[in-house]
Amino acid sequence: MVFFDVGSAKSELKNYYDVVVIGGGPAGLTAAIYARQSGLSVLVLEKDLEGGYMNLTESIENYPGFTSIRGEELGVKMVEHATHFGAHLYTDGAERIEVSKDEKLVHLESGKKVHAKVVIVAAGSKPKQLGVPGEGEFRARGVSYCATCDGHFFKDGHVVVVGGGNSAFDESLFLSKMVKKVTIVHILEKPTADARLREKVESNEKIEYRPLTELVRIEGDDRVKQVVLKNLRTNEEYTMEVDGVFIFVGMTPNSQILEGLAEFDQWGYVITDENMETKTAGIFAVGDIRSKNLRQIITAASDGAIAAFTAAHKYFE
Repeated sequence: MVFFDVGSAKSELKNYYDVVVIGGGPAGLTAAIYARQSGLSVLVLEKDLEGGYMNLTESIENYPGFTSIRGEELGVKMVEHATHFGAHLYTDGAERIEVSKDEKLVHLESGKKVHAKVVIVAAGSKPKQLGVPGEGEFRARGVSYCATCDGHFFKDGHVVVVGGGNSAFDESLFLSKMVKKVTIVHILEKPTADARLREKVESNEKIEYRPLTELVRIEGDDRVKQVVLKNLRTNEEYTMEVDGVFIFVGMTPNSQILEGLAEFDQWGYVITDENMETKTAGIFAVGDIRSKNLRQIITAASDGAIAAFTAAHKYFE
């Protein structure tokens, strides 16, 4: 595992970078690679783990060049690529962007400040919550949003997975390797996951898919003990004993840092032009925070490449 610098003297921040990239996922790291190839000085800020949300994906099978690769492994390769070209990767979060004429001042969560001509925001997204009774109470006590992180806590147990998309199905397949049973509940009649994932789930004897089923309530004592489900065909509620609940019902963009600097769609995703630039000159938004039809690792990387290329030719020539 390759970690970002953590503020040692060796990794001391400079006062100015041509480009500051906020977020160390595929969009941010690709932007850093392309910006460095254009001869620009680059700072990548990531307060958590490099690679972003793809670290939570057990197996990636649609990234060109790899028939199958672990998300964490692909993240490491991207970090190594960016540092090979000389990008400065630093562990810290961005709190606010201040715009003054042709320059931006990025205020970090640590209290430090960095000047830049261009800022590329690749802050990613976070899992949505259901908002049902018991969800907050039992978070980290049986309720989780990451099977890769927490699946081992439920070895040989029975878990419920909420959702019918790619994340829910992918994480259910991962959980099936260690638990006794996975029950997927989904409020729609048909799943929205890709056909390949649906086939894998259907052929997995440990996984049961229950369509038109709503999770109404999570119950327990010191930990999750059971869930209350509703059959949406009959509107009847019933109880199921479980050891854990994994929730995968979509994502919320981490786009708050661009308030006042960008326009947003109805879901809070950032609206950009075809070159990834926001309404504020020199500020770009890429990856999962951007309003678009497809959010995948490859489209995030594409966003980052386009933003860095545009920035280099528009602001540094």
